Amino acid sequence: MSKLKSRKFWICVAAFLASVGTSVVALKSDNQIVAAIGTVCTILSAAIYAFAEAWVDSKAIGSDYHDQYAIGFKVPDPDEEEAADE
Repeated sequence: MSKLKSRKFWICVAAFLASVGTSVVALKSDNQIVAAIGTVCTILSAAIYAFAEAWVDSKAIGSDYHDQYAIGFKVPDPDEEEAADE
């Protein structure tokens, strides 16, 4: 449901529909070059959306994630261990 509120999602939908519309009109008018461009743009809109989502998700995790977790286990922080020893 949160995807329906995403601006990236709606821009992707708009680009997809515009590309499909361009392809349909081009096929109807027998213009193969424009039909091919519409098809390529349809595929690119989905690919760009997937890339944008992956990039945002990777930034949401943060760079600190890899420092704290390795293969599902939390790596002890040396500062926390020293504080626990005192």
